[in-house]
Amino acid sequence: MKSKELPFHDRRQAGRALAERLEHYRGRPNLLVLALPRGGVAVGFEVAHALQAPLDVFVVRKLGFPGHEEYAMGAIASGGVRVMNPMPGIAVSPDDVAAVVTREQDELVRRERLYRGDRPTIAIRGRTVIVVDDGLATGSTMRAAVLGIRQQRPAQLVVAVPVGAEETCTQLRGEADELVCAAMPKPFRAVGLWYSRFPQATDDEVHLLLDEARRTHAPSAH
Repeated sequence: MKSKELPFHDRRQAGRALAERLEHYRGRPNLLVLALPRGGVAVGFEVAHALQAPLDVFVVRKLGFPGHEEYAMGAIASGGVRVMNPMPGIAVSPDDVAAVVTREQDELVRRERLYRGDRPTIAIRGRTVIVVDDGLATGSTMRAAVLGIRQQRPAQLVVAVPVGAEETCTQLRGEADELVCAAMPKPFRAVGLWYSRFPQATDDEVHLLLDEARRTHAPSAH
């Protein structure tokens, strides 16, 4: 995809564009699409629909730099995974890091309960897993997701995003079996710049999309 075709209208349209790049996975047995909530769910919904695959979420939380939470100093994911970004010249005390990790771990648990409810955990072992987000900036949340998903031994792990920073996509390419980044505009700056509509995704939106997806393709349980 060329940068001149950007911006995407919204996450749903971006998901449809991304699905075209993943067409070779349509109909593959044991295919599972995992979306990173909240923003990745609308993208993942369209990918799962196009590929006729079940959709579920894999919860990851960014660890925001104290006082500047928009900057990621790392991320945590389901399964006790923690990834920290190198921050040359920036000092953060262990107590500050611990406080951020505790807060985000509580939020991770809250979201897992909220989105999954009483449903059993998703089955990942032996499946082809496509993990989707709405874009890649630093890549810390996706890197944590990849590590968390790898622990559950998928047969194949694909990272797929509509748009991302070229450097980040290049780095992640070595951590996935396949990486699909539909557009890598320069200069990148921020994911939201490449969408005409980029509102904060809500828990209600995530619920609605997951419920609709499950009515079509229910994920298998362990």
